[in-house]
Amino acid sequence: MKRSPRLDTVTFPPITEVKSWLTGREFPADKPLVDLCQAIPDYAPHPDLIAHVQQHMTAPTCAVYSPDEGLPEVRDSVSRWYQRRYGHGPNPAQICLTIGASQAFWLSMLLLCQAGDEVIIQLPAYFDHPMGMEALGIVPRYVAFDADVEAFETAINERTRAILMVTPSNPTGAILTPEKIDALYALAQRHDIALVLDETYHAFVPSSQAPHQLFSRDDWPENLIHFASFGKTFALTGYRAGCLVADEGLIRQALKVQDSMVVCQPRVTQYAVAYGCDHLDDWVAENNRMMQQRHDLFCQLFSEQNAFELCASGAFFAWVRHPWPQLSGRQAARRLVEEAHVSCLPGEVFGPGLEGYLRLAFGNVRLEQIPMAVDRFKQLDSRS
Repeated sequence: MKRSPRLDTVTFPPITEVKSWLTGREFPADKPLVDLCQAIPDYAPHPDLIAHVQQHMTAPTCAVYSPDEGLPEVRDSVSRWYQRRYGHGPNPAQICLTIGASQAFWLSMLLLCQAGDEVIIQLPAYFDHPMGMEALGIVPRYVAFDADVEAFETAINERTRAILMVTPSNPTGAILTPEKIDALYALAQRHDIALVLDETYHAFVPSSQAPHQLFSRDDWPENLIHFASFGKTFALTGYRAGCLVADEGLIRQALKVQDSMVVCQPRVTQYAVAYGCDHLDDWVAENNRMMQQRHDLFCQLFSEQNAFELCASGAFFAWVRHPWPQLSGRQAARRLVEEAHVSCLPGEVFGPGLEGYLRLAFGNVRLEQIPMAVDRFKQLDSRS
């Protein structure tokens, strides 16, 4: 049968690709696999959250659709969470609950773009973003994450519809400063385009300060679309717990796609999110401190080995340059699997020209395992 050729050039899901390298392999007990591939918290959801969800599972209403945008009381809880985390936040009518941040990303692109339009995205980019754009016929226009605002302005043309930034960055962990976010928002205003912020890891910023102050502005809905996930925040990655935040009129438009795409976020997920938002601030803060400890120890030890260069880090990630100029990122990542029993992602899946890099995720590596994980890199010969 005939099919769309558009997907032929879209990158295959990188995590699925890397996991396929492990299929059928057994790793010895004295050198088990170190999984630095996927950013999944290795800790379980809070037991009180699990008990809360179990109570709701017995109610017949748990198996019934909710409103497309989510239950009013759940969006109230999410709104209050934003008020506490950011100092200001969206009202419930400016929130649509989604199937993870990934679906919120698709909604934002469909709200803003038609095929042939352009979106400026950071380089390195989170791989799902260019994959989704290319599937929709949207052209990604790359600008370095740490470039000055003038570089972003230079990339804007008559087809530009948005600037999409991920903070903390996936894959580098780097965090945009509130001042940089303000400047990008002002740039979006000047050109009547959207600033789209993916803040999936906003609960893992190593600071008591709000990630930014945009929600304190009365005019934020004019040029800002925000989306995030509570999957990492509450260790609910399999629940697919995302949300889209935008002007109430845009949310109403998004529901046209939401209804035809998924109808609504599952009720069981909504109950879990509401409980987390209402009761787990201290637990989330403790997990943030734990992940920061892992990050700090990993980076300290990793910087002491001489073969791999630590280029950036933060939240769940380290972005490193591998020592084999003759190898692509895929070849380097496969070598790590074969020789060091370490899985990670190749740099080129995060954008063009990044074959010399690897993304390491340490959500699966406990603090006491980090010295062993770093030793695997030290044992590799950079000359061969």
